[in-house]
Amino acid sequence: MSSLKVPISASDHVEGNPKAACTLVEYGDYQCPHCGHAYPIVKRIQKHFGDKLRFAFRNFPLNEIHPEAESAAETAEFAAAHGKFSGMHDGLFENQLSLGIGLYQELAEELGLDPAALREALKLGKFRERVRADFTGGVRSGVNGTPTFFINGQRHDGSFDFDTLVEAIDAALGAE
Repeated sequence: MSSLKVPISASDHVEGNPKAACTLVEYGDYQCPHCGHAYPIVKRIQKHFGDKLRFAFRNFPLNEIHPEAESAAETAEFAAAHGKFSGMHDGLFENQLSLGIGLYQELAEELGLDPAALREALKLGKFRERVRADFTGGVRSGVNGTPTFFINGQRHDGSFDFDTLVEAIDAALGAE
């Protein structure tokens, strides 16, 4: 079983209790239909476990099969630089079939971000290195597709349906 090679740090996008007994990490791609399917399941998992769980999302854009994945990830990182990662992350997944500069600018405006600054950041690749760092860390951790989940640092190789993830997280909490 693979383990998470890059520990959670201040540069990660973390939701939930920072001192939670269990950490769920997702390596995901905003254009991946499987990640789109996992998105509401993760939201439900977060609600189910509350303060016992922290969740971190890391970028793993599969550019060869998802042409908007990289720009979507860079858009999320642009929002993160302005303290709006969660809103952009959710907006990208909730509008997954409309990914592109038009949606990115619309979401930026909704979040109170400057769409012109976003366009410039994308044009210059300002957040490309950050996205690449997530991707490289994922490869080092054995990620070879999306979504890939880690529970307390161990890759979850089972299904990512609600019941299976709850069972795996319960097992991790029981081991604490």
